[in-house]
Amino acid sequence: MGKRNWLLTITLALVVTAIGLSGCSQGSTIERTILSNQQEGIWVTGTGKVSGVPDIVTLRLGIEAQEKSVAEAQTQAAEAMNKVMAALTASGVAEKDIQTQYFNIRRVTRWDREKEQEVVVGYRVTNLVTAKIRDVEKAGTIIDAVAEAGGDLTRVDSIGFSIDDPTAYYEEAREEAMADAKAKAEELAKLAGVKLGKPTYISEGTHVTPPIPRAVVVYEEAVGAPTPISPGEMEISLTIQVAYAILD
Repeated sequence: MGKRNWLLTITLALVVTAIGLSGCSQGSTIERTILSNQQEGIWVTGTGKVSGVPDIVTLRLGIEAQEKSVAEAQTQAAEAMNKVMAALTASGVAEKDIQTQYFNIRRVTRWDREKEQEVVVGYRVTNLVTAKIRDVEKAGTIIDAVAEAGGDLTRVDSIGFSIDDPTAYYEEAREEAMADAKAKAEELAKLAGVKLGKPTYISEGTHVTPPIPRAVVVYEEAVGAPTPISPGEMEISLTIQVAYAILD
């Protein structure tokens, strides 16, 4: 083999070796990147639950009127709604706590078999507001006052409960969740035969389970005791995800 051929062979060998080394280096870099992006340490989720008594009642209520013409239905609805609003404010509900939620005017039809088509029989006006009651004990009395003011046009669509300032409940639930997470991490570290380090990551999530709302109520004239309202209890649940380092 001539000198030129030997030089060519050596050059090709060096190129192949360089490419091979470059590939190994790139593979190692990718491997290190994957390892660095993995979640290292001990990851746990702690849960804390506390119960609280609601101190806010939110009513969704209003009126529904139906007449042969839009003008007649709207007039009747407006008169009834003004009485309902007056009953709310007279019962101690602040104007800022009353907000219109739904207003609708729609045709009411029926199927005429002789004509084989739908015919308009009237028009229905619906006007609903939410009223926030800050004294739970007055909720039943306020519902009765509204029902009396609106008469047969009164509609109570739903009732909901909430806690005005749940800060203290969240603090208690948070402490329980962190204690729960730490206990789980310590148990896992013990089982794995490693030493638990400090938290390196913390994430919080909350969930509130309200009491079941009442179904739709249509007022019918009644005499006797005020409407009973029971707020029950609300469960405030808080979860915390924590990553703990593993000490050498």
